[in-house]
Amino acid sequence: MLQFNETQLEQAFVELFKAEGYDYVYGESISRDTRDVILYDDLRLYLRKKYETDHITEDEISRAIARLETSDGGGVYAENVEALRLLQEGFSLKRTNPKLPHLHIYPIDYTEFWKNNLFKFVNQFAIDGEHHRIPDGIVFVNGLPLVVLEFKNAIKQDTTIENAFKQLTVRYRRDIPKLFRYNAFVVISDGVNNKVGSLFAPYEFFYGWHKVEATDSILDGAFDTMFTMMRGLFRKERLLDVLHNFIYLPDTPKDEDKIVCRYPQYFATTQLFNNILKHSRLNPDGDGKGGTYFGATGCGKSYTMLFLARQLMRSKKLSSPTIVLITDRTDLDDQLSKSFLNATKFIGDKTIVQVESREKLKEHLEKRTAGGVYLTTIQKFEESTGLLSNRANIICISDEAHRSQAGLGQKTTITENGVKHHYGFAKYLRDSLPNA
Repeated sequence: MLQFNETQLEQAFVELFKAEGYDYVYGESISRDTRDVILYDDLRLYLRKKYETDHITEDEISRAIARLETSDGGGVYAENVEALRLLQEGFSLKRTNPKLPHLHIYPIDYTEFWKNNLFKFVNQFAIDGEHHRIPDGIVFVNGLPLVVLEFKNAIKQDTTIENAFKQLTVRYRRDIPKLFRYNAFVVISDGVNNKVGSLFAPYEFFYGWHKVEATDSILDGAFDTMFTMMRGLFRKERLLDVLHNFIYLPDTPKDEDKIVCRYPQYFATTQLFNNILKHSRLNPDGDGKGGTYFGATGCGKSYTMLFLARQLMRSKKLSSPTIVLITDRTDLDDQLSKSFLNATKFIGDKTIVQVESREKLKEHLEKRTAGGVYLTTIQKFEESTGLLSNRANIICISDEAHRSQAGLGQKTTITENGVKHHYGFAKYLRDSLPNA
């Protein structure tokens, strides 16, 4: 089996990033103030290229950078939330010429990732803060440090990747907090073990990335996860997709909550989303069959639903859909409602409602032609029958569907009072929302 010391492992990652098309720069070769964590030349170059047709001025570029750096304080977590929202959603910039409309600045180009973005992997990038620290590796996109990697030696008995975790989450966080303002996630690796997680997550929540594509077999042998992580997560468009759509920050965090997707959540979301686009009844030949996802207990299905809701709401092809989220138990409805009601910024819609009855759902659907997220239980569709809405831009997401989405056919029961005909929940749902 291959054996890496930390220097060799670092060099292996250099080669893997180069293979993914990243520019490689040795940190000590960059002329800069070591108190800075941004590669300003890259950021300026990106903004010039991206907004060239808008005739962005150097003054406007300077003010855009100042906006990215301006902080309301509050510590590492608060600053990270503030900066990530700017990276995910962009921000409005007042033009130097008052006759021009405001310019919406996206620090990352998510639409044409290959055209304007600048990807770099830098090792031995010295930073001076409370103490002098030198992270093993940093991924920069447009000069912004998005990912920090820390390596350890797999053959040292007294060193594990948990030591890398502590290096990042304790020492670096304490000594060079500016590095983590723009951080999407961190990586800990000894070559054999490779895990990804939020800077604010406990060690047990760090997770390997075991697939390159959704249909691949899971690989978890020695060094396999180093390659699957690099090809499956750090492919340029994949990294930007995760940054843009798969890092959930609650509206009002209870603690330092920041959810970075795991690979099963990523692939489940993207496959469901693409299948919904294909089968939507907004298409001439759409049959409304969005697909089924089987997830084990504890796999984070509620977060998968949040990631999917964000994708659906932001899809131009779906005409700003209305989402009806259905469970089969009141406690599940309450649980999901708490998550979704605290995710208005992430989903991109302020109208998220836990519906009390079928009639209330009908009222909500009649008042709007697009948007909104409504949470309810499947039992409410039995309260009465008839049409709730015939819109095609309604998407139903049913939790625990194996228990509730059966019974389209008629069932006959013989009782003391005679013959009784009835249907399962699925029939009433489809009759209520026939084009969803």
